[in-house]
Amino acid sequence: MDLSALIVPETTGEASLVVAEEHTAPRVGSGRVHVLATPVMINLIEAAALAAIEHKLPPGYQSLGTVLNVRHIAATPVGMKVVAIATVASAAGRTVQFHVKVLDEKELIGDGEHERVVVNVEKFAQRVQRKHAK
Repeated sequence: MDLSALIVPETTGEASLVVAEEHTAPRVGSGRVHVLATPVMINLIEAAALAAIEHKLPPGYQSLGTVLNVRHIAATPVGMKVVAIATVASAAGRTVQFHVKVLDEKELIGDGEHERVVVNVEKFAQRVQRKHAK
C-alpha cells in the first residue's frame, strides 16, 4: 500500500486534555511530582497522530506506532490544558512520519518525531494469534 496519495505532508491532528491527578507521574508510576507524566504525554502524541490520519485510511486498515523520539522539556501542573499536535512530515509505502509538539497553556512542553505503520487489521490479528499459539 502506498500512502502518498491518501496522506499528504502538512496534514495535522490534535489531541488535548486537562491534566487531572490520574495523568500525573505518581499515578502512572513514572515519578513522584504531581505533574503531567511523560507516558501520558506520549499517549496524547499518539492520539494526535491518529486524529491526523486514521480517517483517511481504507476500511480494514489502521496505523500502529513504531517509533517515538520525543523530549519532555517542561512540567505541567494539575488543572492545566495540554494540546498535542502531530504534523505529517512524509508518507511513503506503509510508513507515515510525523513532527510532533506538545504545549500547555504557557509554553512548549515537548517535541520530537513519531512514526506509524499502516497495517491490514485482519492480517495483523492473524499474526498476533499465530504468535500467541507458539
